[in-house]
Amino acid sequence: MSNKISLNDIIIHKFEEKDAEAVQKLIVRNFLEINSKDYGIELMNELVGGYNIEKIKRIASYAHMYVFELNNNIVGVGAISSYWGSETESILLTIFVLPELHGNGIGKLIMQTLEQDEFYIRANRIEIPSSITAVEFYRKFGYDYKNGIKELDKENHYLLEKRK
Repeated sequence: MSNKISLNDIIIHKFEEKDAEAVQKLIVRNFLEINSKDYGIELMNELVGGYNIEKIKRIASYAHMYVFELNNNIVGVGAISSYWGSETESILLTIFVLPELHGNGIGKLIMQTLEQDEFYIRANRIEIPSSITAVEFYRKFGYDYKNGIKELDKENHYLLEKRK
């Protein structure tokens, strides 16, 4: 796969069970190749241990998970869910792009797709548990530190939110 891509060639569809293995591999690659720079390889190896195919399917069972394909390869994934069952709050989850394709606009396409989903549209507050690595990316879309507090939670995420 070339590093220069056309976003028009990307096919977006809702997650199907057959996508689980490829999605899991894409996420694990991001943990090990990208997030490990901020968190260290030991912590990422621990995280990888719990991020199995069953976890992907579990997230997809309660969230609207979208898969982004290019030339029959999954190059991105993103999900949105109601925040603890709320009708007015939602949460963005599992947003990842194939590491070698970072910077090509796929992440932006994922965010645009999630922000057209019914869980986003009906919400007046959307939260993202962000890795250190992704904070500045999400801030470009209007998400900021929850309650104005910039601190890592117990899972080493910054909690970001957007209010509409």
